Amino acid sequence: MTRDLRKYAKQTNVRLGAGAFLLLFVIGVALIYFIYGAGAALMAFLCLLGALVPILLIFLSLALLDWIQKRANSD
Repeated sequence: MTRDLRKYAKQTNVRLGAGAFLLLFVIGVALIYFIYGAGAALMAFLCLLGALVPILLIFLSLALLDWIQKRANSD
């Protein structure tokens, strides 16, 4: 049985990213809701979504470049 440490590291990074995302969106917006009200929580949620768009575009472009690189080096 071999251990694939790269797969483990990738899985750990994905889990950390998902946990940070959930903490920011769920806990952060909930705290804003309880402290400042529904209007502020809605605006915070929309601002977080707006900030997420460029981050997702960067990740998608990097994934596309990785896919192209793997396909080009398959020879």
